[in-house]
Amino acid sequence: MASIKAFVAPTAPSTETFRADLFKGKVLFCTGGGSGICKGMTEAIMKHGASAAIVGRKLDRLQAAAKELTAATGQKCLPCQGDVRQPKTLHDAVAATIAEFGRIDFVICGAAGNFLAPISGLSENAFRTVVEIDTLGTFNTIKATIPHVRKSKGAYLHVSATLHWRATPFQAHVSAAKAGVDALSNVLAVEEGPHGVRSNVLAPGAIAGTEGMDRLSAKGKDAEKRDMMYPLGRMGSIGDVANVGVFLFSPAASYVSGQVFAVDGAQEHIRTFQVPYPLSVLEPAKVRDMIQGKL
Repeated sequence: MASIKAFVAPTAPSTETFRADLFKGKVLFCTGGGSGICKGMTEAIMKHGASAAIVGRKLDRLQAAAKELTAATGQKCLPCQGDVRQPKTLHDAVAATIAEFGRIDFVICGAAGNFLAPISGLSENAFRTVVEIDTLGTFNTIKATIPHVRKSKGAYLHVSATLHWRATPFQAHVSAAKAGVDALSNVLAVEEGPHGVRSNVLAPGAIAGTEGMDRLSAKGKDAEKRDMMYPLGRMGSIGDVANVGVFLFSPAASYVSGQVFAVDGAQEHIRTFQVPYPLSVLEPAKVRDMIQGKL
């Protein structure tokens, strides 16, 4: 008897759905845009005609990413060194963006920090660092950009997660920080809606090729079974998240604000832990070889 194969969701770039000049003349300001999901979203938005400024702490990485983004899209990308925990550096990055492009239409708040640690082994400083990058960093980015986004009647996207929707072992710090990000976005949507500004949250699930999944995902034979965990037959891709970002910045989403969008192929509804539970919390040393990162 032939085996029954589950459906596997196809992938398609946003350029197959939205017109190439969708964002012509628009400017994106993206924190964390030098790598991963935020770099992927920046590239997708630039492919529809937008210029971009990407912000991060490592200038060499930003400069390399900006060259790659320009080469891939034909649009200008400005690298701006800055730390979201330091408001002055964000204001400087915003000033450089305005000097270069004259406006800011879209903002992606994507700078983030993550590592695995149980509450019992988590220092106050480590917890504070993640909250400062994710939650306070989002607040600082909003404060630095909001005057310009008001002028352009633009929109915000905040990169969150699904970790805090249920309890996720070793992720208390990130869960707390991302819950704060979600709350900030909702309040921003209500306060700035009358000024013509929208704010939404993207909550990626397990996304292949990202630093987070490199640390958390299973190795070896367990990885072969991984795709069976997802209702749509595979892990998400950076492109999947980018496609939703393009939609949420587009005129098609002009009445969409104050929402959180999971991009996880419905995996949240059947979510299981990436590592065995409760063994992982009772004897964490025994699960080190089951994941790609370190506990």
